[in-house]
Amino acid sequence: YSGGMRRRLDIAMSLPGNPAVLFLDEPTTGLDPRARIEVWKTVKELAGNGTTVFLTTQYLEEAERLAGRIAILRGGRIVARGTPEELKARLPHGRVELRFARAEELRAALGALGGGYPAKPDEAALSVAVDTDGSAGQFADVLNRMEGAGVPVAGFSRKLPTLEDVFLAVTGKKEEA
Repeated sequence: YSGGMRRRLDIAMSLPGNPAVLFLDEPTTGLDPRARIEVWKTVKELAGNGTTVFLTTQYLEEAERLAGRIAILRGGRIVARGTPEELKARLPHGRVELRFARAEELRAALGALGGGYPAKPDEAALSVAVDTDGSAGQFADVLNRMEGAGVPVAGFSRKLPTLEDVFLAVTGKKEEA
């Protein structure tokens, strides 16, 4: 059997008897996207029916989708815990990423921002990451500054803090979950 089939069998074998508590260790490792979605659906149903599910995962998207409360570990110790929203609220900002067609436009954008926002230009990518408080008002203000200065923007995105950002902030590294 494949690793994915074994994982599905492990989960199925734990379900008879309607357990009060269920421990799942990396339940979606090795699963294809369709099987992963089925596991997520099953976990949500179990939790919705009153089963307490302890889930260990290195996939922060999975934790955000499934967990009501999350604990982040470093070196075997809990360094942060809370709901996904509480954890993300620990980070004070969002980011607006602007992309340009030419280097001159990137330079003009930096001038248009002035000292109003911390900005990190990436000349190779012809882009700039602008730190904001994450509000729609500041997102609009950054775009309005570009328009007011006549700087054409080739593309933009608004990025709010993710659980991955929280993980990196509280652990100080990428490799340990």
